[in-house]
Amino acid sequence: MIHAGAAAAKLQAAGGVRSLAFDATTPLQLSSGEPLAPLSIAFETYGALNAERSNAVLVCHALTGDQFVASPNPVTGRPAWWPRIVGPGRPIDTNRFFVVCSNVLGGSMGTTGPGSIAPDGLPYSLRLPAVTMADAVRAQAMLVEALGIENLFLVIGPGMGGMQALQWASSYPKRVFACVTVAAAAKQSAQNIALAELGRQAIMADPDWRNGAYLQHGVRPTRGGGVARTSAQLAGLSAQDVRSRFEGARTQERFAFNAEGANDTMRQQQGAGYVDRFDANSYLYLSRAMDGFDLAADFGGRLANAFQGGATRHGVFSFSSDWRYPPDEGREIARALAAAGAEASFLEITSAHGHDAYMGHEPAFEAALTGFIDAAAAARGLALNGGGA
Repeated sequence: MIHAGAAAAKLQAAGGVRSLAFDATTPLQLSSGEPLAPLSIAFETYGALNAERSNAVLVCHALTGDQFVASPNPVTGRPAWWPRIVGPGRPIDTNRFFVVCSNVLGGSMGTTGPGSIAPDGLPYSLRLPAVTMADAVRAQAMLVEALGIENLFLVIGPGMGGMQALQWASSYPKRVFACVTVAAAAKQSAQNIALAELGRQAIMADPDWRNGAYLQHGVRPTRGGGVARTSAQLAGLSAQDVRSRFEGARTQERFAFNAEGANDTMRQQQGAGYVDRFDANSYLYLSRAMDGFDLAADFGGRLANAFQGGATRHGVFSFSSDWRYPPDEGREIARALAAAGAEASFLEITSAHGHDAYMGHEPAFEAALTGFIDAAAAARGLALNGGGA
């Protein structure tokens, strides 16, 4: 379903991946000042848009996620990444809402990124201009408009997706009725920047990285990508999860040091599949975009100013054992929203599963999220069966 006013966008499909292709007449203006064209934005949809076009939900994925939020990925075969949250009868009920999830700008599942083919017929690799979270949101806005959606009932995302959700509420306050931030922050912490740099250095130190041009050489930096994946995965665990996973290595490796140790096994198991499904250069670009995210920076350093004058209602969720985006960072968002006069609620969910708790079975989170969405839908005038006002 492409809106009649989006003549420059062409729907394409290949290998189960749908995308909108915007030609050179509709460039994406990047924060750097450079135009990016042509542009492809891969996306997936669930549910049906109502007659009033008032029930649209945009889900923004985390760093290594993709657009297949509620269905298996046809390329990798991996299952949906948020099936407990999006689907029939779930908090974001696809019998009730029209859900859009796009692959982020700079990603590797169909949206223009470093692995995409440039106008000269070669992969962009490191020639792709740097991208920001604001750029990613501008690309999503182009997609949403092309789908004929003027306003979004809800924008929601975890981790990097939460950053995008906040950016949406700040950049397009009149187009977002409700915003939910899950396990995220309004500014990337120094700790997270350091962890991301570890991953980037591992990728770039891999001989198969080839200065970013590995696709032209028919290789991939699997070992470096595996290290990057492991560092990211460890950051998603709670202290309890880390103990349970690595405590045995204390005795297993006491008298031996080799490439098949417990830590290396974890890296190998995660690395090979990870690099196959997620382009290593995409990790470089997107982790840099996250490192540069500071929503208050363009507003005199005061986060409340980023939301001043907006009417969006906000739900901010954090998990008690998340040391990547700890609850204090969620509280900071909530305080800024309160200072801006926004309608906002904050909830810290007690969980033993760290940052990645948002993907697991967390009944308290699911119940609270359902309550927030139901209240917002009632205020919006959306019927329980998915009808319009």
